[in-house]
Amino acid sequence: MAKPKIAVIISTTRATRFGEKPAKWIYDIAAARADMSVELVDLREYPMPFFDEPASNAWVPSKNEVALRWQKKVAEFDGYVFVTAEYNRGIPAVLKNAIDYAYPEWNRKAAAYVGYGSVGAARSIEQLRLNCVELQMAPTRAGVHIQGADFMALLQQGKDIKELSYLEQNSKTMLDELHWWASALMVARADSNGNSPSPKRPVMRQ
Repeated sequence: MAKPKIAVIISTTRATRFGEKPAKWIYDIAAARADMSVELVDLREYPMPFFDEPASNAWVPSKNEVALRWQKKVAEFDGYVFVTAEYNRGIPAVLKNAIDYAYPEWNRKAAAYVGYGSVGAARSIEQLRLNCVELQMAPTRAGVHIQGADFMALLQQGKDIKELSYLEQNSKTMLDELHWWASALMVARADSNGNSPSPKRPVMRQ
């Protein structure tokens, strides 16, 4: 069976963002594994306007060229690692916007999470898990949370994430779960017997 293809998504776009560091860190760990292929995906490369399509692309094809390019990229993967901050107890607006620009491309895929900030983006990730459930994804139980004094040391004192050895064990648990779910869902999506019903489309909203 082919290895699942995993996207590590940098979910903030600010000029002074911190997210590149944990994204590259988890990318390197995932890329060193023999059981998955990994690609770093940066939302800066997909500057979509605030969602202004007639409807979700579950119902109506999108018109925006960047959105179409984004949907094509999302569709390439079997699973995702969202690397995210927490803004006012929620996910970054640019990430929510990117999520909303796709629907069938996310369906029946696996999702895992790396968060950073004062509480390790714990509240943001809980919100993101709910978003993923609505998109018919399978979120992992385990996640990686870079928080408190460790986060401040990385942000302000130039500490290397690799010095936080416990995070690597957390990442292994998370990536093991992501691989299991991504692999299982690959088989289910490829079911050629017609036994698996098609994912239901969301309720049409005005």
